[in-house]
Amino acid sequence: MQLQLPEPGADALAASHSLQQLVADDIVAAGGWISFERYMELVLYAPRLGYYSGGAAKLGKDGDFTTAPEISPLFGATLAHLATELIATSPSVANVLLEFGAGTGKLAADILRELQARGQLPDQYFIVEISAQLRDRQRQTLGGFASRVVWLDALPESFSGVVIGNEVLDAMPVRLALKAGQAWLERGVALDAQGAFCFADRASAELPVAQIPQADALPDGYLTEVAPVAIGFMRTLAQMLTRGDGAVAILPDYGFPAAEYYLAERAQGTLMCHYRHHAHPDPFYLPGLQDVTAHVDFTAMAVAAVEQGAEVLAYTSQAAFLLNAGVGELLLRTSPEQSMQYLPQANAVQKLISPAEMGELFKVLVIGHRAQWPQRMLHLDRTHRL
Repeated sequence: MQLQLPEPGADALAASHSLQQLVADDIVAAGGWISFERYMELVLYAPRLGYYSGGAAKLGKDGDFTTAPEISPLFGATLAHLATELIATSPSVANVLLEFGAGTGKLAADILRELQARGQLPDQYFIVEISAQLRDRQRQTLGGFASRVVWLDALPESFSGVVIGNEVLDAMPVRLALKAGQAWLERGVALDAQGAFCFADRASAELPVAQIPQADALPDGYLTEVAPVAIGFMRTLAQMLTRGDGAVAILPDYGFPAAEYYLAERAQGTLMCHYRHHAHPDPFYLPGLQDVTAHVDFTAMAVAAVEQGAEVLAYTSQAAFLLNAGVGELLLRTSPEQSMQYLPQANAVQKLISPAEMGELFKVLVIGHRAQWPQRMLHLDRTHRL
């Protein structure tokens, strides 16, 4: 398939070629085949060359995709108000925030500005960030809050406070599972006769098909994703929460509960790539210069958390979450009569909550330990669908 997408610059193309060679060497060293999870890990996170560890812009109009914080500062402001409420109503939840995978730092900046305006800055704002390049960008964005922000290389052993992980789970590598008769094969990556990347299927004892409900009933040739890395992350996150005095983790992302994720008609899975605001299905196109992602199986994430002692506090659409949390009231801080200021903000909020935009595709999973979740936040809750 020939993709008609914008051409990269010479430096970017050279970096992609270097990454392709690194991946090819890894395939050869592994005996000619690597899991798609390993391929995805390399193209996203290989030092200096991977998509998230390289130097190219990822977010906003100059990047490859746009996240909720890039659309409107009211997303962060809404989270800020909810965080202060959680801290105020749950004595065991400390006045500390932790963000995992903070991107450019814009969400952190929006949250901290809102809390500063309210005179309610947290004691500390931790950021867990494995990308040195993104960490540098975050330092620039958050320079005004240097005394409050602390960067970490990994999740701490225990934590009390409010955790935010916006679009974290979908950026974690997945394995590909292919139904072949009554068995499942793992779809990995090999090299063809010309040395180009290609898919290759083989039997694998490591494939966690138990994640797939009613797997035996799915049709022959069914292709989907399983997410052991994200499940492992959720287990670690839940352990961190349950070892603390009290905490809440808020995880907005795009995906479905298992009953909707593994539908028979979704026979080619949810794998998708993003390059210069173009979405396409080819993970071998310009490795290192495009995002490679899959939707989240929220049921698997919730089960992993509960198995480690955490509690599912809520699961709902992004639209319901933001409206329940008060995004509409925050929007009205700008009078509709001030149309030049109000209309752009209203249009941005519409993108966040409209079913045709992010409001329905994106969901919010909330897990916690010894924390009081506001009753109004359960309006239109969908935990029963998990």
